[in-house]
Amino acid sequence: MQRIADIYRETGERRRDWREVERLLSDCELTGQAGRCMNCGMPFCHAYGCPLGNLVPDQNRAVSQGDWRRAYALLSANSDFPEFTSRVCPALCEASCVHNLDEEPVMVRQFEKRITETAFASGWVVPRPPARENGRRVAVIGAGPSGLSAAVTLRRRGWGVTVYERRADIGGLLRYGIPCFKLDKGLIDRRRKILEAEGIRFVTGCEIGKDISAEWLARRHDAVVVAIGTPAARDLKIPGRELGGIHLALELLEGQNRHLTGEIPQAPIDARGRRVLVIGGGDTGSDCVGTAIRQGAASVTQIEIMPRPPENRDASTPWPLWPYMLRTSSSHKEGCERRWSLNSLKFTGEGNMVAGVEVETVEWEFSPQGRPMKFKPVPGSGETIAADMVFLAMGFTGVPPDTPLVAQLGLAQTPRTALVPDPGRGVYCVGDCANGASLVVRAIADGKGIGLY
Repeated sequence: MQRIADIYRETGERRRDWREVERLLSDCELTGQAGRCMNCGMPFCHAYGCPLGNLVPDQNRAVSQGDWRRAYALLSANSDFPEFTSRVCPALCEASCVHNLDEEPVMVRQFEKRITETAFASGWVVPRPPARENGRRVAVIGAGPSGLSAAVTLRRRGWGVTVYERRADIGGLLRYGIPCFKLDKGLIDRRRKILEAEGIRFVTGCEIGKDISAEWLARRHDAVVVAIGTPAARDLKIPGRELGGIHLALELLEGQNRHLTGEIPQAPIDARGRRVLVIGGGDTGSDCVGTAIRQGAASVTQIEIMPRPPENRDASTPWPLWPYMLRTSSSHKEGCERRWSLNSLKFTGEGNMVAGVEVETVEWEFSPQGRPMKFKPVPGSGETIAADMVFLAMGFTGVPPDTPLVAQLGLAQTPRTALVPDPGRGVYCVGDCANGASLVVRAIADGKGIGLY
């Protein structure tokens, strides 16, 4: 049996709405697919692939037998938020699947999604408050994936947990960064009700360090967990950056999500009728592509300074490593021109608004292992790409040193501005703010592994 390739709703339909792009596969489709896992005697998906250590072969066996309740019991043993990871995780488990050696990997993420939605529909997902209280209190600063994960873990150990979030609602980039067409925000609301029933308290619209002093918070709790992510986006400081119509990616994504969830009356950025250029080839750039398309952009182009990856797994990343290869998202399939090896030199304008970007082609030098190392411009390759709206999606750089809570808690920072925890004073740091920008699943795993008992 071959892996099911068609997991999306029809392109023409989905690009006209904001509902999740993936279709929910049927029980019959998935039980058959799970049978592909049963011939494996070497579960790298569990031991090597999954940061949470999910019991992938065991839950897949339960799916193949149609035993959805047992599948959920196995999944929830290690994963506190499978409704999130089953939608936004790149599936590291699938990259390390043994089937990757000769064919397509087992579709683990789709099993996880179906298991989770079946469990919610069947009433199996219930609050799990601690058996006893330990009498200690912890403040978690940040309600993104790592903060929520740390809050759940500590609550189940008996801590009194209060989560502080500067935005109007919880979820971090799950709510304010990842588009609704990838993750329905109602899923976060659904999980919040369960967390509150477990005894976790949320204080939203409150920025620690400004609205409340971090020192005051630390004095009134036995421990503080900092989980503020990496709020500083990488900018592109080239001539013309001051022109109107140039935005950081999250300005588009956050505004659109806040509008769709009713937090604000309309999106602050509208790409309707615009020639959109996205600079940056990662997931955030792809999210900008899909958002601009749904807003009605006249055209969307995405450029990347890195070289075009190979169509198949590169020899530099042999199995079971995460493969270096070309990835095409659902948003790219909806209508987007993609270009590689382009270095942006200057924004051009008409009046005070952006009208294009001057770029040049670059030639890359590769390491002996086949990975790109450094580049040089190709003489005479300059051109201007017309664009009247530009989104910068080049990743995140860490925690700005002038962030008030950093000084108030007396936290040291690494040369790359990650926060250094100070357990001796009861201050812990988890997720991206401690490790650098990474995946949602890794942030959840880091919060779950917090060394506070």
